[in-house]
Amino acid sequence: MATKSSGERTLSHAEARAFYDRLGARQDSQAFYEDAATGILLRHASFESARSVLEFGCGTGRFAEGLLDRHLGPDARYLGLDSSSTMVGLAAERLARFGARAEVRQTEGKPELDLEAGSVDRFVSNFVLDLLSEEDITRLLAEARRVLAPGGVLALVSLTRPFTPASRALMAGWRLVYALRPALVGGCRPIGLIERTAPDQWQVRHHERLVRWGIPAEALVTERLPGA
Repeated sequence: MATKSSGERTLSHAEARAFYDRLGARQDSQAFYEDAATGILLRHASFESARSVLEFGCGTGRFAEGLLDRHLGPDARYLGLDSSSTMVGLAAERLARFGARAEVRQTEGKPELDLEAGSVDRFVSNFVLDLLSEEDITRLLAEARRVLAPGGVLALVSLTRPFTPASRALMAGWRLVYALRPALVGGCRPIGLIERTAPDQWQVRHHERLVRWGIPAEALVTERLPGA
């Protein structure tokens, strides 16, 4: 059964896992609108100085491959998590050439992470929060803060609320489809990112919205502030 969040239906963890198991390598076909947004993270999250990177929802490993090829230093380590066994298999195969620098693990899709507090310095999630329930988003961001070291960077991209005529027109249709059957749009719906980062916990480094082919996306790079 799908979960309800603030009156909005979202896919359950099992439904999301089944959808992305079926989608498989076809996920890479979304590069036409995803890459412009994820490229913002690459330019503003200072990956070159990172020692450890965690990606929640690594998909096929395409983002990780570019990260390891062109941005992370030779001593930096990458860990990708995904609930889909298909995606984990694709990502592991894609990243095998990086040896011990890259690891991919399958999870149950829940926000709770089996990682020590303060153990990573970059937390990345691309087009994942927009398919989670509000409760899971809140829990995941709390986990991101827990596992990030002070001064660590949270780097997020999601589908966002429309803000241009083209995106408003497209998202109106998207919303109708989502209301009828969320799986037809991958369980994703437009959300806002910037308002989810409390100013006493996060310092925004970069925030940007953009539209590609009528699809609105939001990129957020924010630094974990010390303290509770």
